[in-house]
Amino acid sequence: MGTRSHQQSAADLTVRCAIITCSDTRTTDTDTSGAYIRTVLEEKGYEIAAYELVKDEPEQIRGMLNAHVDNGIDAVMINGGTGIARRDTTYDVVVAMLEKTLPGFGEIFRMLSYDEIGAASILSRAVAGSIGDTLVFSMPGSTGAVRLAMDKLIAPDLRHLVWEIREH
Repeated sequence: MGTRSHQQSAADLTVRCAIITCSDTRTTDTDTSGAYIRTVLEEKGYEIAAYELVKDEPEQIRGMLNAHVDNGIDAVMINGGTGIARRDTTYDVVVAMLEKTLPGFGEIFRMLSYDEIGAASILSRAVAGSIGDTLVFSMPGSTGAVRLAMDKLIAPDLRHLVWEIREH
């Protein structure tokens, strides 16, 4: 089976998603990136099982990811904490937990980001992979970056990615 037939096989798949915003400053009222993720996922017919805000603290991030994996969430969308500032620890936590990586996600994200913001795209440590049967996407916290990741990379093929994990 080729990619197109895999995508067709996955077309009606129910996908349970969790959204985690990692930020020391955002609230549910100011989290435009988390809200955008929710909107895109709902528009594409994905189920939102959880939405949480967490400080960029390794123990809290690790705990939330473990809870979602244990609860059978299909895909976790994390935004924030992927830069190189001292407080940006999300990337380090996620990379340490991933069992399999999807290097193309970060590579293509940075390439597309370069087209929009130039050399500053190298500051992004966007990363994706899986923990058990749960996909994890970690993207920068800016709404522009989230829009790019969700619209161009994640939402269009998420069912196919989940199908690949479930079926194989």
